[in-house]
Amino acid sequence: MIEARHFVEAARERSFHWYAGVPCSFLTPFINYILQDPSLHYVSMANEGDAVALMAGIAIAGDTGVPHGRGITMMQNSGLGNAVSPLTSLTWTFRLPQLLIVTWRAQPGVADEPQHALMGPITPNMLETMQIPWELFPTETAGIGPALDRATAHMDQSGRPYALVMQKGSVAANLLRRDAGAFGEQSAVTRAIIAPRRVRPDARPSRHDALRLVVAQTPIAATVLLASTGYCGRELFAIDDRPNHLYMVGSMGCVLPLALGLALARPDLRVIALDGDGSALMRMGALATAGAYGPPNLMHLLLDNGVHDSTGGQATVSPHVAFADVAAACGYAASLETDDPAQLSAWLNDPPSDGARFARLLIRAGTPSDLPRPSVTPVEVKARFMRHIGVRPGAH
Repeated sequence: MIEARHFVEAARERSFHWYAGVPCSFLTPFINYILQDPSLHYVSMANEGDAVALMAGIAIAGDTGVPHGRGITMMQNSGLGNAVSPLTSLTWTFRLPQLLIVTWRAQPGVADEPQHALMGPITPNMLETMQIPWELFPTETAGIGPALDRATAHMDQSGRPYALVMQKGSVAANLLRRDAGAFGEQSAVTRAIIAPRRVRPDARPSRHDALRLVVAQTPIAATVLLASTGYCGRELFAIDDRPNHLYMVGSMGCVLPLALGLALARPDLRVIALDGDGSALMRMGALATAGAYGPPNLMHLLLDNGVHDSTGGQATVSPHVAFADVAAACGYAASLETDDPAQLSAWLNDPPSDGARFARLLIRAGTPSDLPRPSVTPVEVKARFMRHIGVRPGAH
């Protein structure tokens, strides 16, 4: 058994400063230790997939002295189910490394709750199927440094995650101060500005119109655009393929936590997450995380056409969701809903507020018939993007 401080301080020496995840009783000593150290960063996530995406944003942001940021995502092994999509279509595809600490509930031969009875025995196979090398979490102080060195060597060489699987009783208890890491009560709900509808639904701006407006008002030097999977990224590429663009593929719903990680680690950049209604609905818990942790340099723009456009136009339930009200209730510093591009233009040029800002632009469905796919690979897009923001992408 080790103490949390032994692992965390060894990790700090290797530039691990960021932690995110969903608690498990096995992880309690770690989380308690991190929360009581103001020089470390812990982000409490709504689900494990969001945590993986946030750490992918940290990796893109970079870190002094290393080719990319160092982040640790912590989860119970049951959370691997929530994390499969970003682990297989975001971190693997773009080569965005992070260290995973996965607790091994229902390890064979160890009695546990019935909900872990299947996931316990298949945890190693799940990691191996996702091509994530793993080893047991160290239980002796002498083993911590070598384990971290193996992990970082793999991360630096491949650009992909590495996992430490934690058995029960690996870490000694660590008490949490009552005030550490606590969020105070929200003093007042942000008022959502719901602008009057100005045009008929079929006359609303197109996604193409909206993205052209965004491109025109986002200087390359200080602003970065992260586009959600599907037609959003493809249309952004077709309009203007700039080095400050990142076209996310797969990992639907993860553009917001990805952007949040980048914005937290790089306050010098204005980070705009370009989202779609289908994606936002898939991971609405991310709005709560962005509302609580979102810094002033994070802007969340939802382009809502009410359909899954890239799969044939099947309707989403977004017309029944008051997204601006939801964002306001989640703690965004400002929240707007409009169908007027002029109001979106004003939103893009508003001075920074006390936290993240949200806007929902109602657009019409439809996509150009000759829409190309990006001609640059995800790894090339990532490397170009990182060079643009002053980060050395590394060998991977």
